[in-house]
Amino acid sequence: MCSKFTVIAAHLHVFDRLLEIALLIQDDLANFFTGTGLTSSRTHLLWELHRLGPCTQQALASALNVTPRNVTGLVDALEAGGFVERRQHPNDRRATLVTLTKLGSTTTAEMVRGRELIASQLVAGFGEDQLDRLSRDLDAIAYRLHEMVNTERPSTDAPA
Repeated sequence: MCSKFTVIAAHLHVFDRLLEIALLIQDDLANFFTGTGLTSSRTHLLWELHRLGPCTQQALASALNVTPRNVTGLVDALEAGGFVERRQHPNDRRATLVTLTKLGSTTTAEMVRGRELIASQLVAGFGEDQLDRLSRDLDAIAYRLHEMVNTERPSTDAPA
């Protein structure tokens, strides 16, 4: 039987490896976009715009889970960089659609290719059973993290 400390050490090892992987992915993204003026937040907005198609800033704020004011700053920066443009909504005179420009479309196409390449390189040599198990385990961890993030945490303030 495993001791309590061995189980805790195993839990910490898994958590530390997940953090390391998250940081490595973040570093890889930062390196990929060096010199483009793209930050991780701007890249995320481009990815959502690629995924959703032309949409309002309100829809982008919802997709990114940020404030509309935050999206305005991101769109302003991306527009200044030539990645997106604002266009009049065809059915609503009061609304503006954010759309990818040619540069934005080219950039997101590179992101798609890069994502596919990295994904295949990360699991190269894994058998079908290994991939299936890893996928299920990562799904379980992601599910638990979503539950933890979406659950209101109890206050750490002790009553006086």
